[in-house]
Amino acid sequence: MKNITIIGAGFAGLTAIKQLRKHDKDCNITLISPRAELQYLPSLIWVPSGLRKREDIIIPLHNFFKRMDVTFHQTSVTGLRDGGRTVETDAGDVSNDGLIIASGGRFIKKLPGIEHAITPCEGIDAAEKIRDRLDAMAGGTIAFGFAGNPKEPSAMRGGPMFEFLFGTDTLLRRQGKRKNFDLVFFSPAPKPGNRLGPKAVGRLLDEMKKRDIQTHLGHKMKAFEKAKVKTEGGEFDADLIIFMPGMTGNQWFDNTELPRSEGGLIKADKHCKVESMDAVYVAGDSGSFPGPEWMPKQAHMADLQAEAAARNLLAELDGQPADAVFKVELICIVDSNDKGMMVSRTENRNFMLPGTILLHWTKRLFEWWYLRQYR
Repeated sequence: MKNITIIGAGFAGLTAIKQLRKHDKDCNITLISPRAELQYLPSLIWVPSGLRKREDIIIPLHNFFKRMDVTFHQTSVTGLRDGGRTVETDAGDVSNDGLIIASGGRFIKKLPGIEHAITPCEGIDAAEKIRDRLDAMAGGTIAFGFAGNPKEPSAMRGGPMFEFLFGTDTLLRRQGKRKNFDLVFFSPAPKPGNRLGPKAVGRLLDEMKKRDIQTHLGHKMKAFEKAKVKTEGGEFDADLIIFMPGMTGNQWFDNTELPRSEGGLIKADKHCKVESMDAVYVAGDSGSFPGPEWMPKQAHMADLQAEAAARNLLAELDGQPADAVFKVELICIVDSNDKGMMVSRTENRNFMLPGTILLHWTKRLFEWWYLRQYR
């Protein structure tokens, strides 16, 4: 009987479980994670407005693990040895016949003064901190920005920052306080959001202009202070700084022989197999994959990679061709609390739908549909 270990209880890890069970009812599955819960990160954007609360975002997974016959190992991974056959953790070693790494990425916190900025996609605690700071403010300047990993173009998460920006603008207008605030969007990229496609960039910048949101673009970041953003193109005051840095690999990768990309992620091929290792696969933010420069780091992409990784791992363990390839697809609804703009991109097409209230409700409906399988 196959003994398969999955590291991580995020989107990729949970999708890997479903795919393994779909194709093999009998294999032993062990999942390693500090907590038996899924944080539904796409809905963090609705926490500052009160549309979502902690209990809506955090989904307990004990029932899901029971239904899927998964052994949950509650601990943190510290290393890997024996060509991937032994996972080292705070609670002892876990052996396997096959391994899927889905432990996510780590935000790069090297900018001086970055402790003065809130990184919203770190989880519910960060989103609640933004909510509480906004509630306490009567006016001032709020800065929103994101940057990437210059050595790993795909290792960034910029989409949610547009949503926090537009959602905050909508919230302040509803509260009748918008006139008391200046909103500033900043990025070292001259065309932020370019991976969404040229039309989307133009639409996003037009939306900022329409909402009287200032921009500070195309200047390399230098530092943050308690109430200031500093770039090579100048600096500006900010009473609240919301910033998404680029991403790199987990700290525990350093205690392994995993092949790493220049940006610190795990090098994998188009089948999600880790280079030069047997029966070791990676999916989601942990991996560096071949593909177009615009290939996103988002939940949908993690799901697609996890499906391929699970199928290929089973095939390899059965001595069959492990030839499943993940589809490269960017699809998102950029939400602003009352409407949404949809963007879809593949290697053959790129289209967008303008902002409507219907797309806002579509995003909320998808949240319900997606999470029902884990509740």
